[in-house]
Amino acid sequence: MVYEKFAKPLLFRLSAETAHHLVIGGMKFIGKTPGGKQLLRGMYGVAPTRELAVDLFGIHFPNPIGLAAGLDKNAAAVEAFCSLGFGFIEAGTITPRPQPGNERPRLFRLPADEALINRMGFNNIGIEGMAEHLRRAGAQPIPLAINIGKNKTTPNETAEEDYRACIRGLYSYGDFFVVNISSPNTPGLRSLQHGEELRRLLAAVTDEMDQQFRSIASRDAATAASAKPVLVKIAPDLSEADLEDTIAAIAANPGIAGVIATNTTIDRPALSGPHAGETGGLSGKPLKARATETIRRISRLTDGKLPIIGCGGVASAADAYEKIKAGASLIEIYTALIYQGPGINRKLNKGLSELLRKDGFTHISQAVGCEAQ
Repeated sequence: MVYEKFAKPLLFRLSAETAHHLVIGGMKFIGKTPGGKQLLRGMYGVAPTRELAVDLFGIHFPNPIGLAAGLDKNAAAVEAFCSLGFGFIEAGTITPRPQPGNERPRLFRLPADEALINRMGFNNIGIEGMAEHLRRAGAQPIPLAINIGKNKTTPNETAEEDYRACIRGLYSYGDFFVVNISSPNTPGLRSLQHGEELRRLLAAVTDEMDQQFRSIASRDAATAASAKPVLVKIAPDLSEADLEDTIAAIAANPGIAGVIATNTTIDRPALSGPHAGETGGLSGKPLKARATETIRRISRLTDGKLPIIGCGGVASAADAYEKIKAGASLIEIYTALIYQGPGINRKLNKGLSELLRKDGFTHISQAVGCEAQ
């Protein structure tokens, strides 16, 4: 109510990127202010329920709704975002070295479509800056994922070194990691989703994750009870053959715990408004069907054995439930948060509980993949 009546009208008078930075700055301030996190939990927190709690990758998620990467790129406001009723949050994408990203304007609203187009280009403060933010924030009450990528100037031939550097610099701060090889806004990045380039990258990532785990375990076994999971975020624009190859490579690597499906799309369905023709990645409602179908295809290809986090176009409990029935165990949102505000988490969780009961399910895991075929 507060967001819809007061905050959103003010924010939408500003450019999309200006509003974004204002929100991040405000959330950071609230998270650091005494009583701020308690206030947010009181206004937007979600009470945990048995039927929506998810145990996956050896991690407990109090509910299945997470914040997708891209909003809090530098983990500047994790304390506040962890107080908004999410079951987990994903920070990043972060690269080894700071980079400014692409030229502005690079973020556009499409209100009639409840969509966004962005060509941000991995603008971020680098691993040292993120590590400092996370060190100051301390442990969080919900799982934190760190989304990692390569710098724009790093050629694909040596991309694995950038991903290794991100893992080395941030391993102790994340509960799990996400390898971003699917953003359309870094030239050449999406080619890492294919063939030998993908296999070599995943081998390097899992090797580095194992090295970091062993290093911590050798110093203090009590704090390294198990290796941290790593997932791969894929694009929604893969052909049938390319998706089969990508998923085969991911599934063949025992160090990869699952996938996030999907990133933004370069496809352009019928859109409205003056920014409809902007280049970049499209997110929000127009992505919903494509992302859900990608989830369903992955579930079929792997017989439901490869865990999936569903992302793309979720704006209601029905949207989230559709992705769960297609094969997703967890869900992420971003664009819907911009259009509907932080009250969306209570709405999604309440709606999911009602939909589960309507279908006779007593736990969300029973619905995962029930309509994948």
